[in-house]
Amino acid sequence: MTETIVAAPPQSRRRQVAAGVQDSLAAGLGMYPIGIAFGVLVIQAGLPWWIAPALSTFGFAGSLELLMITMITAVTPLATIALTTFLVNFRHVFYAFTFPLHVVRNPVARTYSMYALIDEAFAVTAGRPRAWTSWRLVSMQVAFQTYWVGGGLTGVALAQLIPFRIAGLEFALCALFITLTLDACRSRKELPSLLLAGLSFSLAVVLMPDSALFAGLIGFVVLLVIRFAVSRDRSGRDAPGREPGAAS
Repeated sequence: MTETIVAAPPQSRRRQVAAGVQDSLAAGLGMYPIGIAFGVLVIQAGLPWWIAPALSTFGFAGSLELLMITMITAVTPLATIALTTFLVNFRHVFYAFTFPLHVVRNPVARTYSMYALIDEAFAVTAGRPRAWTSWRLVSMQVAFQTYWVGGGLTGVALAQLIPFRIAGLEFALCALFITLTLDACRSRKELPSLLLAGLSFSLAVVLMPDSALFAGLIGFVVLLVIRFAVSRDRSGRDAPGREPGAAS
């Protein structure tokens, strides 16, 4: 007797969207107050309020946006801003290796998903691997941008009511990155990346103390490329049906 296997019906779009929003909540709870800090910094720097939503819409990169506030107020040359943008956001290139962008088929949604590939979205997909769908993935990214833009507008409004300057708000984003790193490293798969980051920065502090951050970033990029190449080669050799020593 032949047994008939019936495929499980796909989740409805509403459920997928709800699941994506739920996936965003843990990191989103950290993004919103940091967005508030960003909005407050915009006003304290003497910039118009619309700079906050403008940067969060056209840039949408929290670390870069905070740096942009400093560079704008210091009248930094465009070439320096361009180089800084490249270095700060270069890490996103490596996100594409494992980010489940392939599930997004619609061209418009796919373009948005590439644009909204931020640290929080990558951390969620890396730390909690699962069968992502297009609606679930994009709704998670939309939720992240909503938290950030909404937090910035809230900070702009609150800054109008604060009669004094608040110092140290710049460290808030660094604290979120530490939390995301620890969350991603709950999986032992990402632990080598954390060790490589620590190694590259430690060597940079010893060998190039005046440019430790820049040298550490470059060293970390090189180590990540080596790790990716080794992992791909190892997975190819361990593929089923391929015997050791067989010609490729």
